Amino acid sequence: MKYPLLCLFAIALTASVNAQESSFPPETQEEAKDSDKTLQSKVKEIAEKVDQDERAQEASSGILKHIAKLAELLSFPAFHWVAFAAMAAGVVSFSLQLVLAKFVVLTRMSLSLREIISDALGLFISLVGLVLTTQAATHNSSFAQTPASVLSATAVGAVVGLILYIWGQRQEVEAAEGRRRANLHRY
Repeated sequence: MKYPLLCLFAIALTASVNAQESSFPPETQEEAKDSDKTLQSKVKEIAEKVDQDERAQEASSGILKHIAKLAELLSFPAFHWVAFAAMAAGVVSFSLQLVLAKFVVLTRMSLSLREIISDALGLFISLVGLVLTTQAATHNSSFAQTPASVLSATAVGAVVGLILYIWGQRQEVEAAEGRRRANLHRY
């Protein structure tokens, strides 16, 4: 199954190339545009091959079939309430982690790129989950039609997110102190 990974890599590369402003001479810009078109056509060609591959079709439907069955089993208002609250908690927690916790850790002259990436990914996943949960609840449940459900899930998510943020910040501060002590003992 090397084609899907290659396809994702090519798409990401194309997006990053398109997102960059160019300060190259016009002839180099034209060459880059030609390369970009060639890359896009290769990506499209690979995607078409993957779409036509029987093994890829079977793998795709196998993955989606199990997820669809699980979604059917979990399609009731209480599930959407819990999922919405959990995603809201993630959004609150990771947002605060990315802003406040990193500021607190920075005041201790320590910062971890891994923690920043991890929290940014957690925020992204939580936001996507919140959107998908809301979308699913709107189509499959009465959760979204009841303001009390939405407001209570949001409130619970915010409180849980705040608690998770406090725990996460405490852990990051302890890790920063541990790194600082380890660096002092090195010298």
